[in-house]
Amino acid sequence: MTVSIIAVGVAAPSLRLPAAAVNEAWGRGGGRGHAAVCGPDEDVLTLSWAAAQRALDAADITADSVDGLYWGTSRPPFAEGPSWTHLAATLSLGSSGIDGSLHSGSTHAGIEALVAASDAVASGRRRRVLVVTADAILPATGTPIEAAAGAAAAALVLEQGEGPAELRATNTAWLPVLDRYRGDREPETRDAYDPRLFREEVFLPLLTEVGKGTGAGETAAWALPDPDGRLGKALAKRLGLDSVASGSVRAELGDCGAAAPLVGAAGSLRQPGSVIALGYGGGRATAVSIDVRSPVPGADDVAQITSSGRTADYTEVLRAREVLKPTGESVEMAVPPGSAMFVRGNSEVLGLVGARCVDCDTVNTPPSIHPVCIACGGDRFALVSLARTGTVQTFVINHTMPAPFVAPLPLVVVDLDDGSRIQLQGTGTGADIEIGSPVHLELRRYTVERGVPIYGWKVSA
Repeated sequence: MTVSIIAVGVAAPSLRLPAAAVNEAWGRGGGRGHAAVCGPDEDVLTLSWAAAQRALDAADITADSVDGLYWGTSRPPFAEGPSWTHLAATLSLGSSGIDGSLHSGSTHAGIEALVAASDAVASGRRRRVLVVTADAILPATGTPIEAAAGAAAAALVLEQGEGPAELRATNTAWLPVLDRYRGDREPETRDAYDPRLFREEVFLPLLTEVGKGTGAGETAAWALPDPDGRLGKALAKRLGLDSVASGSVRAELGDCGAAAPLVGAAGSLRQPGSVIALGYGGGRATAVSIDVRSPVPGADDVAQITSSGRTADYTEVLRAREVLKPTGESVEMAVPPGSAMFVRGNSEVLGLVGARCVDCDTVNTPPSIHPVCIACGGDRFALVSLARTGTVQTFVINHTMPAPFVAPLPLVVVDLDDGSRIQLQGTGTGADIEIGSPVHLELRRYTVERGVPIYGWKVSA
């Protein structure tokens, strides 16, 4: 059965770290390009939500029309736990009848998720699915890969039947080798033990075999893995390519790990032709061939999204990666993340659900902590999904905050477009927020409490 791509979405974090800034900090010269780095309230889950939501919007479909979610990342927010269900909740997918899987373990996970999703649709088991690939590589400070470790996410909507682009074939090979890896209980990714050995006897031979096995020539748009900024160019030479479609994205975002194949290929879906996405990780290499017949919705936005971002200095990035941490007292939440309040309210918070009073039409949020209406005292409610856009009713910026909060911290009251009112934190410093200005809501990580990431929605101008 034909598997079509009907929409694409990408996301990149807010910070850009120049490679030259890293090298200068460690007394090394040179360094070209940037690496995209997650801010303090961003991670693979927030990036994955943003990419998936853009893909859904580009396809002009709602989440309830999707019956599968396939997610690939080498760094799920929970190494063992509810990563998949958290992403499903933020996208407002149904809590029953939704199939899917979470792929992890190496940077090959992104291409694994795509192949698994394609197989599910081709077999007829699923009709329309979301494929999400994301990564936010955390390198050890002072290592050669630090200047190249990036972050990004990409999402595709796949469905049965003909569409603007179709998945054609896959080609794969593997070797039992140790390259970049992260041991159990280790937070940072290690570089290859012998970079030259990895290059000459693993990476280049394996990916050359897989790439040539597709039968595609230099006229195709190729998205190649490029872990260190040099391997991609060497691979292109082996494949006989003068240029690669993923080159500009790699220069802007760095090595996006599991997300690299789809992020690198996404922009090429805007025009007819053949697209080849190569993924690598953990000794495994896979190539996916895509036949683009007409522009895929969302592809035109890729260049603007990947090229946006604010240049950050090395110190700011170390703080964002929590290598540098504030000392002194910190404020913990009074309620443990595994307590009854989170079990009962997590779906409401992540899914942005409110309770509309049947008697007076007031929306109460979150429903689980409002057994009676805050306006009339009624106890009859209808659960509703809250709007993601609205207008600033009022706000305050707190300039004195204890850890783990970072000042200045905007607190914003928003009148949502569905008539409800909600108070949330704002993104950034709040300098771009004004009373009466239009805003939208974005998924962000609020804090990490007792080792558990806590997510919610923030206001962004």
